[in-house]
Amino acid sequence: MLRALTSALRLPRPWRPLQTRSCSSDGAAGDPEIQVRALAGPDQGITEILMNRPSARNALGNVLVSELLEALARLREDQQVRVLLFRSGVKGVFCAGADLKEREQMSEAEVGIFVQRLRGLMNEIAAFPAPTVAAMDGFALGGGLELALACDLRVAASSAVMGLIETTRGLLPGAGGTQRLPRCLGVALAKELIFTGRRLSGAQAQALGLVNHTVPQNEEGNAAYHRARALAQEILPQAPIAVRLGKVAIDRGMDVDIASGMAIEGICYAQVRDRCPLVHTCKQRAGQSGETCVIHNQFSRLLPP
Repeated sequence: MLRALTSALRLPRPWRPLQTRSCSSDGAAGDPEIQVRALAGPDQGITEILMNRPSARNALGNVLVSELLEALARLREDQQVRVLLFRSGVKGVFCAGADLKEREQMSEAEVGIFVQRLRGLMNEIAAFPAPTVAAMDGFALGGGLELALACDLRVAASSAVMGLIETTRGLLPGAGGTQRLPRCLGVALAKELIFTGRRLSGAQAQALGLVNHTVPQNEEGNAAYHRARALAQEILPQAPIAVRLGKVAIDRGMDVDIASGMAIEGICYAQVRDRCPLVHTCKQRAGQSGETCVIHNQFSRLLPP
């Protein structure tokens, strides 16, 4: 069991950093529907994915889904990405959910394939190795909320509106909402929200624990983005390998019993310890002097036994 866990928890190999660019799926016509931007200066390490499909309120259609999958496939191997932030370039909306107009033009078989791709997109976001943050400055309905739920952290403007509203349209959440919402809020509350198709404000969502932070909206309509960026800045100074493995330990541990979860934590802790440059420096000092390194002693107090 431990061998299998160790293999599953290996960190990806370093890859060339991604340059700032726009993304476009194969065969997509017109302007790209997302932009990828690596921030610089004090924000170096934060990468933004900006959704920009104003004609459809950032609805998740084939092109937008393809572009997001393409961007994630490159970014997940980029060790320079310390935090990935999802935001909207369309004022008043984060993501309006699946593109139902586009879906009406699909055959039944095509709908099935599209829903599988949509579910795969959310899984890719959830499995992204670095922390992910959703900045919800407006409507996040259906698949839009499912996208936010796939992120590690969520920040919303108090005026934002969110909900899994599929039951009001004869559907049910099909991109992870029935699984991630109860893991976030608990089974009974998740059932209530899905059964009723209720919409929540940002303030109500924070009260329930659906979002980490809520802020009053500003005139520019990007208050949640600024708060999400500040949250990302808090993550930047922390040890990147420790942060990534902390995410692995939590995510993998939530899907197993407590004993297996503790084993996963132990494997992750061992990988952090083996990769920590401070520990290696102290071991060298101890070997040279024959004495225990003071820095190592102080560092060890901060770690679990």
